Amino acid sequence: MSNSSSITEFLLQTFADTRELQLLHFGLFLGIYLAALLGNGLILTAVACDHRLHTPMYFFLLNLALLDLGCISTTLPKAMANVLWDTRAISYQGCAAQVFFFLFFISAELYVLTVMSYDRYVAICKPLHYGSLVGSRACAQMAAAAWGSGFLNAVLHTATTFSLPLCQGNAVDQFFCEIPQILKLSCSDAYLREDGALVFSVSLVFSCFVFIVLSYVQIFRAVLRMPSEQGRHKAFSTCLPHLSVVSLMVSTATFAYLKPPSISSPLLDLLLAVLYVVVPPAVNPLIYSMRNQDLKATLKKLVLVVIFI
Repeated sequence: MSNSSSITEFLLQTFADTRELQLLHFGLFLGIYLAALLGNGLILTAVACDHRLHTPMYFFLLNLALLDLGCISTTLPKAMANVLWDTRAISYQGCAAQVFFFLFFISAELYVLTVMSYDRYVAICKPLHYGSLVGSRACAQMAAAAWGSGFLNAVLHTATTFSLPLCQGNAVDQFFCEIPQILKLSCSDAYLREDGALVFSVSLVFSCFVFIVLSYVQIFRAVLRMPSEQGRHKAFSTCLPHLSVVSLMVSTATFAYLKPPSISSPLLDLLLAVLYVVVPPAVNPLIYSMRNQDLKATLKKLVLVVIFI
């Protein structure tokens, strides 16, 4: 038995038992990480450099790309470094920092996705009021609120979690420091404070999800009433990528945290964590660029410029 004051490091879960499989996982995750850096970096560059993309929708997409980069960079590099150096250790301070930054980026990302659904709702359902409801000042305020809310959420949970006494060892059943896995190490009944904070956060997440669903109900009703097939196609091309990103993030995270204990296992938890932590930042740029003609055109120009420089 040990307490939190005596813990100086945590031991993270490994991807595999054999060295060969560990190196294979390292190569796989290195490829995913580089793809996430490249894809989100291209979106950031495209939105920043092309004046045609200086609109609210692309401003929020730029924020999403920044958050994706932050989210995957918080968890994956440490996990890959551990695989490369054949270790499982992460310092107590490093674990707390990982929890804080992961919560910060993932919470802010959910809030930005919620704001993006509002942006699409106003653009399609109230086009005449778009300039007044989603002006540059309103965009800056909504983005600041999303980042600020993510920061406060991260501070709340990190402070609450790491103030708990830990007396169940220091082995974390995940490849990064995650609050549910840290709570498993806490003493009996000491986790009730964090459970209260989790209930509050789950309520916020549910509210965001309901807002997004209601927004898209109104959006699809408005789109289906459009007389022009071209107009419907353009509306769907801006909405479906956002809806795909939301569905991927919410479905995997919800199943990971709300799945029945009877089907829980370290391997399943590891696979689900990869799906909602590693995969979305890598595939989001692809999802957004597939159906968006303006973004595709700008990205092609950027690639050609890089090739012929």
